Amino acid sequence: MQLDSALPIVKALADGVNPVTGEAYPETSPYAEPRALRALFTAVDLMQREVEKERRRERLPANFGKPWSEGEDKAIATAFEEGVGLADMARRHARTQGSIRLRLEKLGKLPPSGEARYALTPPSA
Repeated sequence: MQLDSALPIVKALADGVNPVTGEAYPETSPYAEPRALRALFTAVDLMQREVEKERRRERLPANFGKPWSEGEDKAIATAFEEGVGLADMARRHARTQGSIRLRLEKLGKLPPSGEARYALTPPSA
């Protein structure tokens, strides 16, 4: 079962509701016991964070976090020298603009961020 499917069930239990029938559990239910309630609310919190994290991951470009190839390094270095913008390079390589900028720094095409924060254009010939 996926977390996003399990979350409403655990939330219902934490709220003292039977997730199948929608009926409130009696006060004698094990789900009403304070330690069980704290555990359920902790589980809900952790599950919500994981679901949100997964949703953020799904919005990231396909190559986010993947290693760079020599060919990709050459391609972005050439594109940078030709004046292609970071946004275009990021789209072409399915990476974030930040990862493109950092890779260009590593390749020596841009100074480290601390030295020249906004130097995102290629050097003049």
